[in-house]
Amino acid sequence: MPIYKANGKKDGLQKYNVRINYTADSGQSKQLTRVAYGKDNAVNLEMRLVDEIKNVGVMPTKKMTLQELYDEYIIVKQYELKETSLEKIRQAFKYYILPTFTNYRIDRITSRSIQEWKILMAKKNLSSYTKKSAFGCFRACINYAIKMEYLQKNSLTKAGGFREKNIIKRKMDFYTPEEFKAFIGIAKDISTTKEKTNGDLAEWDYYVFFNIAFYTGLRKGEIHALKWSDISGIYLSVTRAITQRFNNGAGVETTPKTPSSIRVIEMPVQLIAALEEQRKRQQFLHNFTDDFRICNNIRNSSIERRNILYSTSAKVKTIRIHDFRHSHASFLAHMNINIQEIARRLGHAKIEETWNTYSHLYPKDQEEAVKALNIYA
Repeated sequence: MPIYKANGKKDGLQKYNVRINYTADSGQSKQLTRVAYGKDNAVNLEMRLVDEIKNVGVMPTKKMTLQELYDEYIIVKQYELKETSLEKIRQAFKYYILPTFTNYRIDRITSRSIQEWKILMAKKNLSSYTKKSAFGCFRACINYAIKMEYLQKNSLTKAGGFREKNIIKRKMDFYTPEEFKAFIGIAKDISTTKEKTNGDLAEWDYYVFFNIAFYTGLRKGEIHALKWSDISGIYLSVTRAITQRFNNGAGVETTPKTPSSIRVIEMPVQLIAALEEQRKRQQFLHNFTDDFRICNNIRNSSIERRNILYSTSAKVKTIRIHDFRHSHASFLAHMNINIQEIARRLGHAKIEETWNTYSHLYPKDQEEAVKALNIYA
């Protein structure tokens, strides 16, 4: 503690030692100890010493370990972040950060120790995303320590993040309307066969899931969260999402990814028809209400298995589930739909995000721009 009792009294007042830990400009940890008599005088002395130290370019440091800082940080973030973001931080610290730094004092985490940690991480068979995500979580926690004036500087910022060499950006994949027609045709055939054979209606949930993904560009979690109350005529409202990483796979309902993700989308006739048929099927289920999920309780793992089954049977390439979102945007881009409308339908927070992903699908715009400039040649 900065202030603690010591043996002795003066004029009837208790003796206190006032100790301030701080980091000098050289980066060296130092300590300043003074004596005061009486609790009030000790507190005032502590405040004066802290101010004096700040004025000469150093800052007091709190003798806390990274584990102690993390415990405080995660409690604070519980009131600021969604559960999905909190879980990302917990996983990063549990598996990649605390095993190395748990007992380190935060004022002794240096750029060198960060570099050694980065080398250790680089030797593991981790994806670039995992390493960069862990680094970002670590840096944010140390920034919190600076905000709370436990530290003066962030060694992670000075050391720099992970840089990957020879990384080839994965090519964006998508279905053309013709490819999706073959894919969804197989899904419909399989669903029809299962219903006729044994009355199994569950396969239709996957058929509807992929229809929604292709015709709206919704994220996977947004589709999981859809209820019949979100459908009104030709419009579909996105107001929530579900992540299935928690609650033993049953999922946790959250708000969508960003405020811009809350949106209303007009649906094409193909999707409207598929949803009308799905509602008729579900109306016979026990206790059916408008609060029923449209794709009732399907899991990500089983969706992926259906994705492989349908694409293989249709003899088209297998794309990722997220690529159905790309398929939606790509189709609209090829139809020369304004990039701003595509961004709105996808729920992007910034149009730059949409443009950076799909600008290559607008070659005609580039050609028209050059033609316009050539007029003045």
